[in-house]
Amino acid sequence: MTRAIAILTFVAALAFAGAPFLSEGFKGFAPDQFPVPQDNPPVQPAGYAFAIWGVIYLWLIAGTGFGLIARADAPDWRTGRAALFLSLAVGSGWIAVAQLSVLAATVLIWIMLVAALVALMRAGSSDRWLQVEPVGAYAGWLTAAASVSVGLVLAGYGITSETAAAYAGLALALMIAAAMTRARPDSLAYPAAVIWALAGVIVANLAPVNAGVIGLAGAGIVYLAAMMLRRRNG
Repeated sequence: MTRAIAILTFVAALAFAGAPFLSEGFKGFAPDQFPVPQDNPPVQPAGYAFAIWGVIYLWLIAGTGFGLIARADAPDWRTGRAALFLSLAVGSGWIAVAQLSVLAATVLIWIMLVAALVALMRAGSSDRWLQVEPVGAYAGWLTAAASVSVGLVLAGYGITSETAAAYAGLALALMIAAAMTRARPDSLAYPAAVIWALAGVIVANLAPVNAGVIGLAGAGIVYLAAMMLRRRNG
C-alpha cells in the first residue's frame, strides 16, 4: 500500500503538471466570468507572478519521483503522501473547472489548499529539498491563490467593493501564512511563495496606485521575511 500511494502521488504530480498543456493555461479568471466584471481586480497578482507554477510543477515531479524511486517505503515520507495525492488529483482538473465556474473552482482550490497544508504538516524532516520544500512552495502559492479567489468572489458577486475584497483576501492569506510559517519553520519555500504572490499584488496595484492594498501587501512581505530570518537565525 505504501508503494502504491507513492506511485499514485507521482502520477498525480505528472497529471497536475500536464494539465496546462491540455488548455491555454491559467493566468486569472476572465472578467466576464463574474456578475460584476473584474477587469483589473486589486486582489489578483500581476500576470508574471503565475510563472511560479513552472517551478512548482518541476519541483513536485522531482520530489515525488525521488520519493517513489528512493524513499517509497520510508516511514518519514509516508505520512504526507495521501494528502498530497488528494491535492494534486483535485488540482489536475482545476483549470478545466475554472474555465467553467468561478464558484466551483473556488471550492476546489480550497480543497487543494487544505490537503496541501496537511501534507506539509505531515511531511518528514529528511531530504528537505525534495520532500518538504516542493510541498512548501506548492502550499504557499495555494495559500495566496485560494485567498485571492475569496477576494474575487466577494467583489465579483457585488458583496463588497474591489478594494475591500482585496483587503479581505490579503488578510486571510497572511493569517494562514503566519500560522503555517510558525507551525513549519523549517520550510523556507512556503513563506517565499506567499511573498512572491504578495509582490505580484504590489506590481498589479502600481498603475493606478492603490496605496492601501500596496501597504498591506508590503507589510505582509516584511512580516513573513522577518519570520523567515528569525527562524533561520534562531
